[in-house]
Amino acid sequence: MTRNNYAPYITITREEWAKRSDDPMLYLLKDIDTLHGLNEPLTTEEITQIYVPLSRLLNLYVTAAQELHATTSRFLGSQILKVPYIIGIAGSVAVGKSTTARVLQRLLAAWPNHPRIDLVTTDGFLYPNRVLEQKGIMNRKGFPESYDIRKLIQFLANVKSGKEKVSAPVYSHLEYDILPNELQWVESPDIVIVEGVNVLQVRPRQPQLQKEPAIFVSDFFDFSIYVDAEERDLQEWYIARFKSLRKTAFQNPESYFHRYAHLSDKESEDFAAGIWNEINKPNLELNIMPTRFRASLILEKGSHHFVQSLKLRKT
Repeated sequence: MTRNNYAPYITITREEWAKRSDDPMLYLLKDIDTLHGLNEPLTTEEITQIYVPLSRLLNLYVTAAQELHATTSRFLGSQILKVPYIIGIAGSVAVGKSTTARVLQRLLAAWPNHPRIDLVTTDGFLYPNRVLEQKGIMNRKGFPESYDIRKLIQFLANVKSGKEKVSAPVYSHLEYDILPNELQWVESPDIVIVEGVNVLQVRPRQPQLQKEPAIFVSDFFDFSIYVDAEERDLQEWYIARFKSLRKTAFQNPESYFHRYAHLSDKESEDFAAGIWNEINKPNLELNIMPTRFRASLILEKGSHHFVQSLKLRKT
């Protein structure tokens, strides 16, 4: 464990972090195949050494927040509405954010003082394809400007204010678009996990909003995680995932990407590499990676897709 007195983070090796796991929670691991994403290996060892200690740390933070809430209620002599603890998870396309979010949701729900955990992805707050086409930014889906940030901030404000029932739009990866007649309902959770590539993004101030205070998505987070990896590994993982999808999801005639189901391996590699270089790489370098050091915790993955070290913010 590296403690530089003048650095904002404590760097922790995988081995040192694993020592913080005093409860393996093995009874939760019988169906881990339902938790990991495509081409993202997830082992019992990874969960017990990385995610169980993380759930333990988060449990301590959530418990402290709940105790502070109770203290404030006692001081005021009145019961204040329960406010959910919000965890943000950021990182590049193909880095494994969704797997991290699902595993944490499962593990955190096992702790007795916060059994109700909701998981929301920011994909639902993308503008519908018709709007992206009208704006001429269909090829920039995933960039900050492709999201309805006002709607996302309003959703988080409603959740954080203690509103009992809040809805979020639903995105279909099959149709590659927002589902207009579907909603995800968040009802009085103990914890909300918000996962998305740009959740730590500081939105540029628009000229017409000069007189308004800047409000960012991350302002509503109590804790944030950035899942990190080398760019060359991210590209390799993205291409591998595209090739796997070509053989699975893309075979569905209903899939937006069904047109690519006939591609050969070489054609798939070239096409996926083109998407990475034209869209995902610029978004990573310009918008996602610069937010890394705004996170409370950075999970640093190696080429094998497993976490090899962590950086925990001191405050």
